Amino acid sequence: MIDTLASIAAEMRECKACPLWKTARQVVPGEGSGDSGILFLGEAPGFNEDQQGRPFVGAAGQLLDELLAGIGLDRTKVFITNVVRHRPPENRDPVPEEIAACEAWTVRQVAALAPRVVVTLGRFAMGRFFPGESISRIHGRARVVGGATVFPMFHPAAALRSPSLRPAMEADFSALAIFLATVAAPIPETPRPAEQMTLLG
Repeated sequence: MIDTLASIAAEMRECKACPLWKTARQVVPGEGSGDSGILFLGEAPGFNEDQQGRPFVGAAGQLLDELLAGIGLDRTKVFITNVVRHRPPENRDPVPEEIAACEAWTVRQVAALAPRVVVTLGRFAMGRFFPGESISRIHGRARVVGGATVFPMFHPAAALRSPSLRPAMEADFSALAIFLATVAAPIPETPRPAEQMTLLG
């Protein structure tokens, strides 16, 4: 899986499918591990992410780290990426054409990770799975759509802008922990003897 994710990231660094590559410092492919079976899907890189080439490393990322720690996780155990991988100018919202340009990367990363749950952070990531829905109405509950289990949440940046949302985010993470405890963790596949012979041969 690591090689696959790394190869996807390498291809992303050459991506010019939308104009954002012209104004961004670098692509932000995503990072973390697929071992937990949890994929966090945010919106787009901001200034700090663009500088470092890593997702959620600014203030919103610090809050995400706190919320993960609150349920006994850290970012090295989950995979974190965005629906747009280049920073939009001045941190504006991503537009549909930019999300569409990155959709192939999202599909490939989801396929490589095969997560047991996709946690969407913010309305743009949520909109990929639930177009036209209201995040305030459906956040904090797992739903199955298109064969994927999706758990919508507010974006941490929204809780920083509106501190009244923080209790809701904390409650959503608690609900996520309960959900994860009731869903079996993924078991790494072990090749059967014949497959091992094929791999070795």
